[in-house]
Amino acid sequence: MTMLLLSLDLVGTFVFAISGATLGVRHRLDLFGVLVLSFCAATAGGITRDVLIGATPPAALESWHYLAVACIAGLVTFFRSRDIERLKNPVQMFDAAGLALFAVSGASKALAFGLSPIMAVLLGMLSGIGGGIVRDVLVAQTPVVLRSDLYAVAAAAGAGAVVIGHQLGVPAAPSMLVGALLCFWLRFMAVRRGWSLPLPPSS
Repeated sequence: MTMLLLSLDLVGTFVFAISGATLGVRHRLDLFGVLVLSFCAATAGGITRDVLIGATPPAALESWHYLAVACIAGLVTFFRSRDIERLKNPVQMFDAAGLALFAVSGASKALAFGLSPIMAVLLGMLSGIGGGIVRDVLVAQTPVVLRSDLYAVAAAAGAGAVVIGHQLGVPAAPSMLVGALLCFWLRFMAVRRGWSLPLPPSS
């Protein structure tokens, strides 16, 4: 289980770092700025999760692997940004992948630390959305979680699938796979189809 969580964390770190670095390149940040944005986007959610459950020092600060993975993703994106931009909506797609991975790993780690099912769902959601919030704030744009499209809801659904599987006695790996796919699908459909939560009526 520990190796599974570490693997998900590192893969999530990589894809979230690409989303952060791509946004940094689009905003014409220099190499240092792109690397900072990639690291913050990749680790903010996990650091917040670990601090809240008392897993200190946070894994992203205790192990050099997180910094290395985030920097590699940032460097690849900085020097190969044209190739990455050929993908359709690269920031949104890599962000959706990172959201899914961190949501399920966050919920699983919360359960491992003895949190209640509801708190595990909320912590999984926070793990998923934390990096995106910091990434967007650093480039002075409204965080995507505060807009109308499905973001936090997708993360909560993915985390919820993990918690439900745990309550039913389903092995961790299948539950996390289902949760990650559910989260990614909801976020992908929100991007492609414009699915969103209700907006306030116009005045």
